[in-house]
Amino acid sequence: MGLSCLTDPEPQLVLDASTAINLNATGCAAAILRALPNDVIVTDVVLEELQEDSQSGRKDGELIAKLAVDGIVQVEKVSDLSQPHFENLVIGHGPDTLDDGEASTLAYAVERGAVPVIDERKARRICSDRFRATKVASTVDLLCHDAVIAAVGSVVLADAVFAALRNARMRVLSQHEEWVVGLIGTERAQLCASLSRRSRMVARQVSETE
Repeated sequence: MGLSCLTDPEPQLVLDASTAINLNATGCAAAILRALPNDVIVTDVVLEELQEDSQSGRKDGELIAKLAVDGIVQVEKVSDLSQPHFENLVIGHGPDTLDDGEASTLAYAVERGAVPVIDERKARRICSDRFRATKVASTVDLLCHDAVIAAVGSVVLADAVFAALRNARMRVLSQHEEWVVGLIGTERAQLCASLSRRSRMVARQVSETE
């Protein structure tokens, strides 16, 4: 049994923009998403957000649109939602509001009983505070899913995770750091600024004793 919180194959998984960016950075997003037993969703708001991001120099919008054309992800319209969760998440006091992409991801997940896949602390906190019945997953929950490990293989997956850490500065929750370091190795872990300082220090100490 892996570390992933995604143990139920039934709920849809709704990807936030940062998750989509992380997956694109792995270089094997299609293989990862195909391996998952759950249907994978992005909202039209998230897709538009990715397509409008020209400053990064990445082509995340094009890559996710291609996954949609290939039937690997489904694009759903926020305008089809019947409850005002989206509006309530984008309007209000700053600490209690989200950007449009995060808000659309949470709104869709809450209304449809899906699992939002979000890494940002603020969005995860707001979901925990307001929607306690909604399970939140992270990008690493996708990557450490047993089905993904079996389909992709540990060697390819190690390179994919390292690429996401280096090229997209993928955030790693504390409960996943040991798995990530063990997968990519201590030498590469030291190069990943998005890992916690403690994890990088431990990786360096281990590397020096090997």
